Amino acid sequence: MSRSSLAHSRALWNRTHLDLRSDEILAQILDRGSMDDWRSLYELARDDAGLRTRILRIVERVPLPRFWLAALAGLDEPVDFDRALPDYGPEI
Repeated sequence: MSRSSLAHSRALWNRTHLDLRSDEILAQILDRGSMDDWRSLYELARDDAGLRTRILRIVERVPLPRFWLAALAGLDEPVDFDRALPDYGPEI
């Protein structure tokens, strides 16, 4: 898994190219990416503190799956699990 595999993600259906500097594209992958996309993003975030910080900032503002908080905490990113987050879908 790598940046090049992310470039072919179905989550980027409305994009001409992958630009992880774009928070909008990053949020699109976080929300609509496949498991392989998420693994690739996790691998990239492992060695990129700036990317981890941006992912956390997006997760705190955009309704996204909560598992990203656990993933970031697993990479030693300080995460406030008690912080109120936007609702992600209907409650089951």
